[in-house]
This record gives sequence, C-alpha cells and structure tokens, in this order.
Amino acid sequence: MDNASKVVDTPPRARDVFAEFAKTLWYLRVFLASLLLIFVVLSVVMFYVGGPVDAGSRAPASFGQTLYLCAITALTIGYGDVLPTTALGRIDSVLLGVVGLLMTGILAAATVRGVQEASRRAAAHDQAS
Repeated sequence: MDNASKVVDTPPRARDVFAEFAKTLWYLRVFLASLLLIFVVLSVVMFYVGGPVDAGSRAPASFGQTLYLCAITALTIGYGDVLPTTALGRIDSVLLGVVGLLMTGILAAATVRGVQEASRRAAAHDQAS
C-alpha cells in the first residue's frame, strides 16, 4: 500500500455556511433592497389600478388580499383565489413574477456561494493543519 498521507475532506460547518451566506447578502443589499422596493411599489399599483377581486365572491379585494396576491404571484405559486381584472393589473402580475424570480435566483445563488466558500475555507484549513 502507498504510505502517502491521505487528505480527509472536512465538511463545512453550518455556522460558516450561514456566515458566508449572510456576507453575500450584505454585498447584494442595495440590489435586494431595490427589488423589495419594486415589489412594494408594484403591490400598491396592483391595489389601486389592478382591480384585484376575490375569485369566489367577485368582491373587490382588500389591501391585505392584494398583498397576498402579489406575494403568491412573486413566488410563482398563483393559487387563483384573488385575481387582477384590468390589463394594467395583468401586466403588473407579470412584473411581480419577474421580481420574484430574480429574488429567488439571488437567494439560491447566495446559498450556493455560501456553501462553496465555507467548503473552500474548510479545505484550506485542513491543508494548513
């Protein structure tokens, strides 16, 4: 058998992964805050010009129901229990979906970067030891 030293890969610790994730989000804070502001503006636009209605009763939706509609649309779930009824509301829904996809993509990328960076640091620490 070969007597060469074997390198044992140490998995990254959860707190290191979370620290790298948080650092990445901190670097992206302006972009994330901008997306959040766009979400809020689009939600207000939906309430005032989107004509959101409850699908069951066809009654105008409250502001809370409108926020629910916007969040479900941004998460690309779209239950269909609250609906926009105007052309501007439907355009607003598409824009909310795009904002949601961007936010989801950024969070997923930040998570992957956190795992990669924590793994790289753990490997560097193993080699130094």
